[in-house]
Amino acid sequence: MNQRFYSLDVFRGATVALMILVNTPGSWSHIYPPLEHAAWHGCTPTDLVFPFFLFAVGNAMAFVLPKLQAAGQVAFWQKVLQRTVLIFLIGLLLNWFPFVKWQDDGLAAKRFANVRILGVLQRIALCYCFASIIAYYLKIKGAAIMGGLLLLGYWLLCLLANPADPYSLPGWFGTGIDRAILGDNHIYKGEGVPFDPEGLMSVFAAIVQVLFGYFTGVFILKKGKTHEMVTGLFAAGCVLVFAGFCWDMVFPINKKIWTSSYTVYTSGLALLVLALLIYIIEFRGWKGAWSRFFDVFGKNPLFIFVLSGMLPRLLGLIRIPGSADAAGKISYTSPFGWFYEHVCAHTFRDPRMGSLLYALVMIGMYWVIGWVMDKNKIYVKV
Repeated sequence: MNQRFYSLDVFRGATVALMILVNTPGSWSHIYPPLEHAAWHGCTPTDLVFPFFLFAVGNAMAFVLPKLQAAGQVAFWQKVLQRTVLIFLIGLLLNWFPFVKWQDDGLAAKRFANVRILGVLQRIALCYCFASIIAYYLKIKGAAIMGGLLLLGYWLLCLLANPADPYSLPGWFGTGIDRAILGDNHIYKGEGVPFDPEGLMSVFAAIVQVLFGYFTGVFILKKGKTHEMVTGLFAAGCVLVFAGFCWDMVFPINKKIWTSSYTVYTSGLALLVLALLIYIIEFRGWKGAWSRFFDVFGKNPLFIFVLSGMLPRLLGLIRIPGSADAAGKISYTSPFGWFYEHVCAHTFRDPRMGSLLYALVMIGMYWVIGWVMDKNKIYVKV
């Protein structure tokens, strides 16, 4: 990426850092409200992280797609399918990792029959794939029309499938399709019932999130480093945020079923944040240690994200004995768990601060890994 678009690297890196922050608290029982997802309808700062990352994927597409168009259809399909399959498989294997678990007093194999099929990386793979195909074949105008059709079509599907209660956890139509195709054993159950927030049907609106990022990248390339470009991004962001709020009145903003209003609203916020970063970095020159910090995450975003998911699970196989209960049963913790319980949890009176401290330490640790990789020019590309 050209150096004059350094702000896009910072935007992507900051998104990865925030992903680690919200995904690795010391305790899920002690979290500040802004660092939690909305219970159902609504949008917290945490609910912005994933759509911002998809938006960044679209930004990157704008810089890569012209090269693939010049290389021809065979090269395009080879690259897109290879990336899609690889990212999807990485996500699937991450759900299964470390392939064994403690059971009673020994290690037992984790059966694939109970592994969740979908997830964050799988959604990224699917959205990247379909957004790339749409952008490649339909060009800007056609892709914009298709994006609108996907958003409206998804809304219509929700209404037609269950007119009485289309947007509730039990009423959303996508869960029935996920259960029929994937089976209950392969679906996330964090809501207490089989329901996958990265389900197959909600991917329609998420694809448009990538397209919004793509349109933004094309606009930046076309206008260059001009005030017209920045004001254009800011104006578009305001329009999308307003449109998202209006649509929320009839199609609630909801991350867990990735509603169309959620896509429009969060894309607008992403545009506003990106416009601000471009202004302060490219025009005002306000960059330094803070921007270099986030840039490190942006150099190896996928690798650092995957590592942040793998390392705690791998270290979870190491059991550190703790105290025994009244029945004499010994409790165990992992190295990361021990660090939180014996260091972070006792640093502040408020347990939420201790949980936040742990997450910040994790960000620092992964930053060091990313910095060493960047210093040695090691970049893991997919």
